[in-house]
Amino acid sequence: MLPLIVGAVTTLLTVLVHSLIPPTIVKTLRFHFAQGRAGLWFWDLALVMVFTLVALSAHLVEIAFWALSFVLCGEFSSFTAAFFYSGNTYTTLGDSTTVLSARWRLLAPIEAADGMLMFGVTTAIIFAVIHRLVDAKFGIDRDATPSAG
Repeated sequence: MLPLIVGAVTTLLTVLVHSLIPPTIVKTLRFHFAQGRAGLWFWDLALVMVFTLVALSAHLVEIAFWALSFVLCGEFSSFTAAFFYSGNTYTTLGDSTTVLSARWRLLAPIEAADGMLMFGVTTAIIFAVIHRLVDAKFGIDRDATPSAG
């Protein structure tokens, strides 16, 4: 039962970190539109690059949370080794050279599932931003009511 609790708590921490991204992006995107920069190639590109780097940073923090969990569970004596293992597991790349003890083995698939979900959230966020910027570039107003014609 303890591995499930540790996995659930660590997953909740990663969800918390990732849930901080959308409000920040929405606020920045609204500012971008208010400044009249939406649809301008350079500014749109810069915005997508910054958002992508913010999301990558969030993933690295989340991998660090998992690594810390592995260290606290006694699976690794070094944070560096735990971070490497965690990065491989979170990204579902896998690490065939390291196997967790039988007691904590369940953490690996929980972390892999968590990583897949968080990457899915990141993809959705970036897609939504790009979609909105493309709409602005080509003058598409999705909020307008279609005329009956």
